[in-house]
Amino acid sequence: MVEAITATYVQDDADWAITVSGRGKELTARAPGIIAARDRADQLVEELAGDGKTTVVHLLNGSALDFTSAYMTARLTLPKLPPLEVPPPGSVPKQQTVSKQETVPEQETVAAADKKPQLPPSKQLPKAVEDRKSPAAPAPAAESKAPAKQA
Repeated sequence: MVEAITATYVQDDADWAITVSGRGKELTARAPGIIAARDRADQLVEELAGDGKTTVVHLLNGSALDFTSAYMTARLTLPKLPPLEVPPPGSVPKQQTVSKQETVPEQETVAAADKKPQLPPSKQLPKAVEDRKSPAAPAPAAESKAPAKQA
């Protein structure tokens, strides 16, 4: 018969106290969050169980459901990110502004104005298609179906 190992979690402010008991032994540890506490509990279980197959019951407030709910909520919750700053329409993003110390020679400015912005790889045409395009040649005029007048 397989004896279950019990991992009990108790929250202490932001930290978690873990007690793993089974096979006549009891080990304790602390961790900075429930996810880290679960990882630490796994390490303690390995110390107790060795290489044998074990069943581990994780309890929070005496309930496996409470632990599962708290753990999954922590795993699936996205971290809080600072709010995005949306610039007003027509403004230049911060990374494109040029400071007074960063002066660009006039030739580079003209050359940069003639270049097209680099497209992301997913939007770029294959090189064979780019080579066939002739940007200097005007598009051919559409042929008319009306017969040409002869003089």
